[in-house]
Amino acid sequence: MTQSPPSRFDIADMTWPPPPYQPPVPAVTGADGVRRFDGITYATTPGYRPRLLDVQVPAGDGPFPAVVWIHGGGWLDGDRRYPPPTVPAALLHGAVLAAGLALVSIDYRHSLEAPFPAQLHDVKAAIRYVRAFAGDLGIDPGRIGVWGESAGGHLAALAGLVGTADAHRPGGAEDGGTEGTACGAAADHVALEGTQGVGSGETGVLAVVDWYGVSDLVALATHPMPPMPSGVEFPDPYEALLGASVADRPDLARAASPVTYAEGSNPPPFLLVHGTRDGLVPYSQSEVLAAALKGAGGEVTLQPVEGADHIFLGSPDITSIVGESVAFLARHLGAV
Repeated sequence: MTQSPPSRFDIADMTWPPPPYQPPVPAVTGADGVRRFDGITYATTPGYRPRLLDVQVPAGDGPFPAVVWIHGGGWLDGDRRYPPPTVPAALLHGAVLAAGLALVSIDYRHSLEAPFPAQLHDVKAAIRYVRAFAGDLGIDPGRIGVWGESAGGHLAALAGLVGTADAHRPGGAEDGGTEGTACGAAADHVALEGTQGVGSGETGVLAVVDWYGVSDLVALATHPMPPMPSGVEFPDPYEALLGASVADRPDLARAASPVTYAEGSNPPPFLLVHGTRDGLVPYSQSEVLAAALKGAGGEVTLQPVEGADHIFLGSPDITSIVGESVAFLARHLGAV
């Protein structure tokens, strides 16, 4: 096997320790004119896998407004590359790009890697990264929205409601070397903004689309989990997220609940889309968040999907659901 000689570098240009992220990889432009940046490392933490994101930028002259897509999977599973099985990736990605929006799809740490607030820290880090490298990516840093489904919907709602003013709430660990011990007795507060990746910067967003996300973990604790298929071992997603039961850590459950931050906030516009027969995350979770947002004077649209279960199972028209969500984002992000 023949190896290429190492490229030249100037040791004077090196820094140590290296920054906890990598600059954007070179874009690959497809026949459709879409520029794709795949596998960008937006945050690193010793002992954890690097967190990656992909960016797709529409053909044409930018900069473009951007949507950060946050996958679901009970905070235990999932992958930035794949929407739920009911929503083809080509449909979702194509609709976003056709609306003149860039799409940023992110991974984040799962709950058995690190409990809450690690997942929110990663979402915030991804938003900071996109803003820091907006010029390289062809994105308008002032026009960013978030869109998530299930666990990702929960994180999207938190990203829309939690700002630097809410950076510390009772119930968890400070960001840093002990971040994975969110239930540590020595910690007095939970740092919700985090310092992962690009360690500081604005993380506010202009719009939120939340598909069937959890909004109140305390209330949800009384809702029975649907039975798992035979032979499938799946931890309780709420205990895994918190690192403890809701009964043992109601303070942390409140800190992880979007409804906690609605009162007294100035929320961006929200679109909540939820199946009325969702057996995993009941429709009432979106009703509660909608009421809280309205009570705060926010603009919120609650869109029921009649008869649909979780991930819109049973809905005959996924295309319309996707189209309405994209139209909401395009309107509020000023896509042309």
